[in-house]
Amino acid sequence: MTGLHHRYQSKRPVWIIILASLVCVSLLGAYIYPPRGYSACYFLSSSICSKDWLPPVPARVYTDEEIAARVVFRDIIAAPFVQSNNPKIAFMFLTPGSLPFEKLWEKFFQGHEGRFSIYVHASREKPVHVSPLFIGREIRSEKVAWGKISMVDAEKRLLANALQDTDNQHFVLLSDSCVPLHDFDYVYSYLMETNISFIDCFDDPGPHGSGRYYKHMLPEIEKKEFRKGSQWFSVKRPHALLILSDSLYYTKFKLYCKPGMEGRNCYADEHYLPTLFHMVDPGGIANWSVTHVDWSEEKWHPKAYRAQDVTFELLKNITSIDESYHKTSDESEKIHLDWMTALQCRQCAVNLDTFSVRSLDAILYWH
Repeated sequence: MTGLHHRYQSKRPVWIIILASLVCVSLLGAYIYPPRGYSACYFLSSSICSKDWLPPVPARVYTDEEIAARVVFRDIIAAPFVQSNNPKIAFMFLTPGSLPFEKLWEKFFQGHEGRFSIYVHASREKPVHVSPLFIGREIRSEKVAWGKISMVDAEKRLLANALQDTDNQHFVLLSDSCVPLHDFDYVYSYLMETNISFIDCFDDPGPHGSGRYYKHMLPEIEKKEFRKGSQWFSVKRPHALLILSDSLYYTKFKLYCKPGMEGRNCYADEHYLPTLFHMVDPGGIANWSVTHVDWSEEKWHPKAYRAQDVTFELLKNITSIDESYHKTSDESEKIHLDWMTALQCRQCAVNLDTFSVRSLDAILYWH
């Protein structure tokens, strides 16, 4: 019995050594081949387990309104395209009164009846028409204040009226100072043969970009989602329906994007649609507009071309533009160039804003 007890006692150190060795090998293996599951990190050093292996931060819980909006947006975008037997472009004019370039637009439209629709939102006074094509094309209009949500309201009002015609498949927003740079066939083919909408959209980290963001837009709109772009859009029918269906994000901009709000000037027409589409369908827009606007003077309003400015060379230079520049308002004034859209763009300036009234004769001459 004494001998057996002695042999049993002598085996204990061997098992201890074996167990200690297994633990050391396991730790060494874990160091050389780190674990990919976060549960193992509770047993290992934090220097071994990086943040990438920790459980993901759960996404915030959406509100009932957000869930409802996302369902509607998803179904609108995913709905099968209904082909019209007579597809048309809706030209929507947002103007304070009469359209100074009606004669030019009449020349543009002539011979293409049945391929276009015209809608006029006159916010100040009833227009006096010089072209029969524009007679009776006014919609019920309300006053529009520059930089305020009433500008977006007018855009929605135009879309609502234009969407009543099921043949309208593309919707172009124009001002009273816009003129066409190409003939109708070119514009029709350019817009109808694409499956995207043209909405100017870019990230401006400066004071006139994300500096206009207001924290009360949370939780639905985060600062990193806030975008900027030109007001003048051209959208496909599904996106026109999406704009009309939105009330959630529209309300945020109505309440918290205003001129002079807490010392900041936020303009809804520059931020609402770029932010909306960046959030709900970024792959469905081109991030640039088919309407050329010259901001080279760096003022609150774009450069206006006078009669003496309108030459063949000017129109040729504008129609040959194949790159989309976005100039930010931060201190470095860095110029952003979207190479993807620049490569896809060929003579992308379809319309031009802004011309003075006196330039009409010169434009008609060169057309």
